[in-house]
Amino acid sequence: MRFLEKLNFSKEEIENFEQNTSDVMLDTLANTRKLVLANGEYLLDLGVTNFKEIFTNYYELFLLDHSNFVNIFNKYDREDLIEKLAKNVAIIEYL
Repeated sequence: MRFLEKLNFSKEEIENFEQNTSDVMLDTLANTRKLVLANGEYLLDLGVTNFKEIFTNYYELFLLDHSNFVNIFNKYDREDLIEKLAKNVAIIEYL
């Protein structure tokens, strides 16, 4: 899971994530690292300030096809979306 360092995760954050995530999901994320990185980089480039919280709580979302992932977030005003996600990460379930 060291590839998460490219998304600004510290070694400690990665270790914590690994301890709290099933082995099957860790394998899936590792096997699709290019997709996970592309989706993660998109959110970072978008300006999402609580990216790590989103990833650690909704990591399955990062397994979506990149174009589908992008389309989910492009439906909304960028600034409004960033603000709403910062206030309540759980709204991601309703996007």
